[in-house]
Amino acid sequence: MRALQKTAPGAGLDWVTVPDPVAGPDDVVIRVLRTGICGTDLHIDHWDDWAASTITAPLIPGHEFYGEVVATGELVRDVDLGDRVSGEGHIVCGTCRNCRAGRRQMCIRTVGLGVQRDGAFAEYLTIPASNVWVHQGDISPELGAIFDPLGNAVHTTLAYRLVGEDVLITGCGPIGLMAIAIARHVGARFIVGTDISPARLALAKGIGADDVVDVSARRIREAQTALGMREGFDVGLEMSGAPTSLPEMIDNMNHGGRIAMLGLPSAPFAIDWAKVVTHMLVVKGIYGREMFETWNAMSAMLQTSSALRAAIGSVITEVIPARDWKAGFAAASAGSGGKVVLDWTEL
Repeated sequence: MRALQKTAPGAGLDWVTVPDPVAGPDDVVIRVLRTGICGTDLHIDHWDDWAASTITAPLIPGHEFYGEVVATGELVRDVDLGDRVSGEGHIVCGTCRNCRAGRRQMCIRTVGLGVQRDGAFAEYLTIPASNVWVHQGDISPELGAIFDPLGNAVHTTLAYRLVGEDVLITGCGPIGLMAIAIARHVGARFIVGTDISPARLALAKGIGADDVVDVSARRIREAQTALGMREGFDVGLEMSGAPTSLPEMIDNMNHGGRIAMLGLPSAPFAIDWAKVVTHMLVVKGIYGREMFETWNAMSAMLQTSSALRAAIGSVITEVIPARDWKAGFAAASAGSGGKVVLDWTEL
């Protein structure tokens, strides 16, 4: 099969031919139709410090996908040939304390698809059947390919009650954009998004943000004034990982405000913890998706709301043939648009 592979340590990926994967007794083989390009894939391509310390080559990256089941192991149940599927990219041990308690997203031995084992940037992929999500409704291949990052957005956005609340979302990359759409869907009052990309801020307004802030030129407090907010934000969703985002978010939260952090900072930064304490703020880390409550929630919301499907679909700004993967990675690296999807039917 054709695949994108990190063949050796160092920058870049190679377009190679490798053996087709074979299903073990508990596995399925999926013919990949679409894949999303994630920030993790960009780190692996660029070979930054994180990639150099985490990735063992050779490796096929990619963990956001949509495809068709073409083979199943003899012990597989509830997944059938021909099913159209996405998949949970965190493969867990099943025996640690958290796994046994039903908190699989907190497994201490998690293996990442496309990080510690071969992933989805290939014509075929094999994963455990327990990680497969079978689509029951009419989901487009492109939308199916971004269920993984959509799950990140849903997990983060639904961490706290949002009905009637004022929500600040720092970082309008693809996941931040999805979070705006979800917050609007579930009944937030005012939603403010921040970024430094004019194109992404325009997308945020189109998806449902009441105001957007280019933090290179404007402060968040100005948006509060413009919207007539008399107090700070009730809920903050930190999606950027930028070292200035969380401190400014804390400065603009109402007393008792709740913050969910999905963005991964590249280095430590200072926080005014006295303000966190005296303002009685709650700060919660979010990683991945709840298995599989998040998957149920996002499937149900998309099934029942054509407006939400349209909003999430609008986050996908480019669909590029897999053979032109370099153009896809360049577009994703530019950081000025929405989600980039590779079409694996065009090789």
